[in-house]
Amino acid sequence: MSTQNTNITEKKYKKLSIQVSLNGLSFCCFDTLNNTISSFNEVHFGNFHKGIKIEELFSNAFQEHEALNESYDEVLIIHNNTLSTFVPEALFDENFIGSYLQYNTKVFPTDFFTFDEISNYHINCVYIPYVNMNNFFIDKFGTFDYKHANSILMTTLLKASKNIDDKKMTVHFSKGHFEIIVIQNQKLLLFNSFEYNTPEDFIYYILFTAEQLYLNPENFLLELIGDIDTESSFYKIAYKYVRNLSLIDVEELRWNNYFSEAENRNHFILFNS
Repeated sequence: MSTQNTNITEKKYKKLSIQVSLNGLSFCCFDTLNNTISSFNEVHFGNFHKGIKIEELFSNAFQEHEALNESYDEVLIIHNNTLSTFVPEALFDENFIGSYLQYNTKVFPTDFFTFDEISNYHINCVYIPYVNMNNFFIDKFGTFDYKHANSILMTTLLKASKNIDDKKMTVHFSKGHFEIIVIQNQKLLLFNSFEYNTPEDFIYYILFTAEQLYLNPENFLLELIGDIDTESSFYKIAYKYVRNLSLIDVEELRWNNYFSEAENRNHFILFNS
């Protein structure tokens, strides 16, 4: 779904991106005339929301943050969950869209499936969006665009890998789960999502993935994105086993906002939306 204000005299030159999950939401406002991020906020639901409908929590967030109630030319909702997978265009059939997820997640006959086309890279992201959240936003905005967080992440990483012939492993670290992506010169070699509890879980999946792709921990490049820094126990255990480890360079991304390096790394997907 999409919304566009085509009357130039009524254009606000403003875009709103909202990233949603069961743990909360984050959002930023883009000044589309100057291609900058003018404001950013996040709302954490924590554990107190048990027994409360997600729609009520979203409604509270809208009451607390005036920016969510302003007028925008574009609104993008970003669904952040582990209910997604990537399918090569050559193997993709929209008539059987629900079948692609059944091998890596539990699906039900009542689930709603959709997909994002990853332009120029011949792959599609198949996923299950939060339908109740979309319904809430329909009431608020009428029509809007929506995508999966991994579609934005993948598009950004593939674009950045142009003319880089070395295989690079990128890990996007979030609360409760992380994604491993391996790319070589704009070609996706692997994508998978893992749940974790301990740093040992984290490094096990990284090293197991490296072994399956014949990547030597002494040589391959490992780049970390998301809610992680050099003081994290997860970073430290990765540093112990992988020689070429780094946090993603976000200096180019910071040109369009005034937020810190850590904030740009943590909200890499939202800020690239």
